[in-house]
Amino acid sequence: MSITRRLYTDKMKLLFALGVLFPLSLAAVPLSIERDEHAELFTAWKHKYNKEYDTVAEEVARFNIWKDNLQVVMSHNARYELGLETFFLGMNIFADMRNDEFVAQKTGYRTSVKSRVPDHTPMARSVPASIDWRDYGYVTGVKDQGSCGSCWSFSTTGALEGQHKRATGKLVSLSEEQLVDCDTTNYGCDGGFMAAAFKYLEKHGSISEADYPYTAGDGQKGICQESGKDIAANVSGYVPLPHGNEGKLKEAVGTVGPCSVAIDSNHKSFQLYSGGVYYESACRPDYLTHALLAIGYGNYQGSDYWLVKNSWGTSWGMDGYIRMSRNKNNNCGIANEAGYPVV
Repeated sequence: MSITRRLYTDKMKLLFALGVLFPLSLAAVPLSIERDEHAELFTAWKHKYNKEYDTVAEEVARFNIWKDNLQVVMSHNARYELGLETFFLGMNIFADMRNDEFVAQKTGYRTSVKSRVPDHTPMARSVPASIDWRDYGYVTGVKDQGSCGSCWSFSTTGALEGQHKRATGKLVSLSEEQLVDCDTTNYGCDGGFMAAAFKYLEKHGSISEADYPYTAGDGQKGICQESGKDIAANVSGYVPLPHGNEGKLKEAVGTVGPCSVAIDSNHKSFQLYSGGVYYESACRPDYLTHALLAIGYGNYQGSDYWLVKNSWGTSWGMDGYIRMSRNKNNNCGIANEAGYPVV
């Protein structure tokens, strides 16, 4: 099949993926968009993700960004079909955003050189060949940080949720908003890092999500509301893993549980990731911008991967998860600032 035919076929597949099994009206679409060959796709995409825009000018601007991203997706996926890529992209809920504005809204990790520890030989212990901590009840459902640079708080609670489960047998969803509002060693929606957040929780304890729900920093104008609330989980320490050592990260994830990690996520390929094993040659290992949670690892279609939970809701990636390359020179710096709390 020719590349041109493949791209056309991919476009038709996208129509069906967006749920377009019947014609959609273009009546509400601005004339400049209606005349475009991609108008029906854009209308289907808006319908799927309940997208609305305040003005015609904004809709036209978003359509042009969306159309540029569609070309990126189709071009990349043609390479994937030819076996030149190990992952594929999709027109997800973020497809109408420029990468720079996406990064500004959806990341928020601030690197912490102090958290780095020297490398050393991994301990001799049995480590499983693959693991997924969801199978053991260590992982809460995928959450959504919204337009707040609070990824660091979700990585923190995710790691603590796993260790609390390990210690008590109970999986409790913990509060990110407590950290966003109350941890003044970090910067709320303007970013932070997990080592400092764990230290905060050593002193104050972690409140449950139910008692202190997430509002993306908007609740009570970000005023700390932890006073008088019950403590749901405690932290007694933090174990930073050796800088850049994927073997040590595998050991920790495989034998201890989910670990906090940080990566360079400032790439359109990450924004539009949809499946497969993510490898980005343009990643800068020492430019870490986004915090996530490594909940397992394994091998998929011949490629070693880390199974990673994100905090962008279930409309991104594989229902909120991503397989990231493992044993490929620490791609995107995933093992550079990893660690886990002690309960």
